[in-house]
Amino acid sequence: MTTPPDIFDRDLRRLRRDRAAPGFANHAFLREAMVEGLLDRLDLVTRPLTDALDLGCADGTLTQALRARGLTVTPADAGQRFAAAAGGIQCDEDRLPFAPASFDLIVSAGVLDTVSDLPGALVQCRRALRPDGLFLAAFLGAGTLGTLRDVVRAADAVSEGGMPQRFHPQIEVPAAGDLLVRAGFALPVADSEAIDVRYGSPLKLMADLRGMAAGNQLAGQAPPWLGRARLAEIARLFAERADPDGRTRERFTMLFMTGWAPGPNQPQPAKRGSATTSLAAALKPRSE
Repeated sequence: MTTPPDIFDRDLRRLRRDRAAPGFANHAFLREAMVEGLLDRLDLVTRPLTDALDLGCADGTLTQALRARGLTVTPADAGQRFAAAAGGIQCDEDRLPFAPASFDLIVSAGVLDTVSDLPGALVQCRRALRPDGLFLAAFLGAGTLGTLRDVVRAADAVSEGGMPQRFHPQIEVPAAGDLLVRAGFALPVADSEAIDVRYGSPLKLMADLRGMAAGNQLAGQAPPWLGRARLAEIARLFAERADPDGRTRERFTMLFMTGWAPGPNQPQPAKRGSATTSLAAALKPRSE
């Protein structure tokens, strides 16, 4: 069986995370919002949870919050610096080193959108959960960086050197629900929340993306270089979209995924593409 090529460059992805680690707290506003959303969902669960995996632990804030709730937490991250600082394990999300049924909770904030084999990562997460274990994840989905995408593509279109692939593919909410069902999760739920951030310059936006390890990580190409002329055109087009105060709105769409490892007392998983279970129903206590 032929292994499909990686969508993302694994070495470059690790390097991006290692470079972002020292100053991550200065650019972590999106992950902080994701962590808050995941914890809000977790707080709806009344059944006891004991052993958790924080997949993509980054600066360890989610690990700390889970430990404060009394859970035993294993941090893991693709970046060596993040993993070491959290006292955790370095691993790619689609190459998990954990035995089946190791956890009754897996949480992941801000990393699954750049995993080469996301369907495989979800299957491995489901296998690593005990029966009736909970999976909660958040990452950037479709609708993110619409302004920057438009202005960069417009600048590339009028510049010499062609139009390189600078932006990652993005996942829609229905596709996220479908992925959960395909991975074997019961009661799948996918939903999204948007955050608008206003920037005075595209350079500040790009700095935030680098600082949160969200730069270009696509495989099979050198990182596209933005020369002075192209940067100037991007800045001009960005400014054209500004509000009267000179700041331009950029949207980040956080996609949330919820699913349960199948248990003996659960309803059967829905058909593919029908992840319509409400969040409250998906997180309500399981019957014993």
